[in-house]
Amino acid sequence: CTSSIMGKNKNRKKSKSNASNKSRASSSAAKPATTAAPVSVNPSTDAVEDAKAAGAAIAAKAKEATAAKESTAAKETTAAEEATAAESSPPPTPSYPFSHSESVLSPAAYSLACKLYDNSQGHLFSHWISGEDDDKKKSMMEQLLKLHESYPLENGLLSYTENARRLLAISKEGKNPLEGWVPSVPQGEVLEIGTPAYDKMESEGIPLLSSTGFVLVAGGLGERLGYGGIKVELPTESCTETCYLQYYIETILAIQAKYGKKERPLELAIMVSDDTHDKTVALLEANKHFGMDPSNLTLMKQEKVAAIASNEGAIAQVSGDPWAIESKPHGHGDVHSLMHSKGVAQKWADKGFTHIVFFQDTNGLGFHTLAASLGVSKNLGLVMNSLAIPRKAKQAVGAVCKLENKDTKEVRTINVEYNQLDPLLRDTISKDGDVNDEKTGFSPFPGNINQLIFSLKEYNENLKLTSGVMAEFVNPKYADAEKTIFKKPTRLECMMQDYPMVLKGDDSKKVGFTSVDADMCFSPVKNATSDGVSKQKSGTHPAVAFSGESDQYNAVAKVMRGVGCKLDEGEVKEFLGIKMPAGPKIVVSPFVCCQPADYKALFPNPSDVTITGKSVLIIKGKGSVVIKSLKLDGTLIIETNEAKDELVVDGLEVTNEGWIEKESTGDAPEWIKMRGYTMEKSETCTYDQGGPKGDFMKVEEEVAKTEE
Repeated sequence: CTSSIMGKNKNRKKSKSNASNKSRASSSAAKPATTAAPVSVNPSTDAVEDAKAAGAAIAAKAKEATAAKESTAAKETTAAEEATAAESSPPPTPSYPFSHSESVLSPAAYSLACKLYDNSQGHLFSHWISGEDDDKKKSMMEQLLKLHESYPLENGLLSYTENARRLLAISKEGKNPLEGWVPSVPQGEVLEIGTPAYDKMESEGIPLLSSTGFVLVAGGLGERLGYGGIKVELPTESCTETCYLQYYIETILAIQAKYGKKERPLELAIMVSDDTHDKTVALLEANKHFGMDPSNLTLMKQEKVAAIASNEGAIAQVSGDPWAIESKPHGHGDVHSLMHSKGVAQKWADKGFTHIVFFQDTNGLGFHTLAASLGVSKNLGLVMNSLAIPRKAKQAVGAVCKLENKDTKEVRTINVEYNQLDPLLRDTISKDGDVNDEKTGFSPFPGNINQLIFSLKEYNENLKLTSGVMAEFVNPKYADAEKTIFKKPTRLECMMQDYPMVLKGDDSKKVGFTSVDADMCFSPVKNATSDGVSKQKSGTHPAVAFSGESDQYNAVAKVMRGVGCKLDEGEVKEFLGIKMPAGPKIVVSPFVCCQPADYKALFPNPSDVTITGKSVLIIKGKGSVVIKSLKLDGTLIIETNEAKDELVVDGLEVTNEGWIEKESTGDAPEWIKMRGYTMEKSETCTYDQGGPKGDFMKVEEEVAKTEE
């Protein structure tokens, strides 16, 4: 059961002390009783003497009474002053079980310890002993301070644990977070590449490329894939071994070169984590930032949040080490708060950027449809546009849905998880639940792939109001039917696609989608090969290294076929249990083509371009390339050296043994082991300013026919 809560719209938190209860001191002084001496009137001398004596006694008594009054007044003044002082002074500092260690800790650390203890986190200090483990105490409090200060809501860990208790209570009750909401298909466009509708949206979006900022969400390692490094350093394909980060940066630079403005270079922000920060910096520095000016590149480090051990919101300690606080990632929704706190959104707005695109770390197809998606955003006036794919009913992919609250009429267009969509539809608008449309064969609700486009003006204004804090949710795994024990500590999470939940007024109605076939926009590398085999057997895309590489080649081949080139289908091959088409393998430098529209200039006579299914075509460099006619049955590399170079290929025929996949051996690098094959490069023809070189063969008879 997943429960969610809207984050409070507050500014970055400030350190505040909890208000203390003031105690009022009061005192009372008893007024003294005064008794007059009896006076007798006797004319005798003795009487006179007696009267004098009596008078003296009365005077003495009066003096005593005056002194008593003055003493009483002094006491009352002192008591009043004490009461006033008590009202204006803080109460005595309460004693905590760890007060003996106050001198060991910094004032901030000790203050936080007191607040946590008062917030039902006393278990964190139960093992503290006076005079022992002082270094460990300081280390533990440093961990807690970091978690406290990095959490974006006011009051840090106190707000975090309060939200955890509330969300866990909802989860335990089994409450449906979508109760009261009615779904419908949101506004958007379903596009097919090569059609007039696609071309129109692409042409409208191309001018917007020059004012688009790029945000890469890259917080993960490749351990799940069988790779020890960061995912963005994985090669996208085996022919050029270009890593994902290089491919992304070079595509941005190519967009800048083709469509940008010299006075406003395009910029990239990368969200990293503790796990990936240093390795990302090292990768960039070792490769001179892949040609990007470092001033146009921003790294934003995401911090973790405390793990929660119980429904009561107890902060979890690492099993076997009570001095270590268990922490976990908060989710990619933190990218919005980082865009605000690091000032990136504001900086880009000041520079005149109009849009931002958020993209994933290992989806090599993400930029193919960028211009068309921007065109849809412009055409529909969208504040947020989700790039989506057609999804089959009940497919394990979140669905983009428009939701309207029955009572408040509030509207949200958000991602609804597939396991929530079917019961939601059954309870509201369709007794059949999540079913395919008879005309299209797909669900009317498109599948979310977490590539998002925002209109920067509205985005930046909303960040100012919300500090970029997204709604949180919790998804504990219970060990008992009563839902009182967790199998392992849980955490609060947030997702970047939940941004519409913070929108208000008309902006909440300006959220939509652009749906394009997955083979043109979505092929993530996110699964271990063994998991990919299971998914492919069940009819789901495997999302492994081999499939990601194959899909990159196939996407370019599809665009080429769309403009009229003649490409054969490649042979389906199997490696490590994954079956995918193995050709033709086509890699085109983004400086030559970075959007499908560019391929028409690359192939002005597409019917004169023929490529067999076993072939490899690689176009490298930053210069201009035009291929008027080509017959390829093997491997050809076309390369320009300088951006000013212009290379025309006309009447070229290449036949050679080419390159072919061979099963990898046990001592291969990790990125090759993930695929199960290595590229055996037998024969190659290269073509540059000096013409063709290497392994190639012209068929004279066919050349003669072509000349005739």
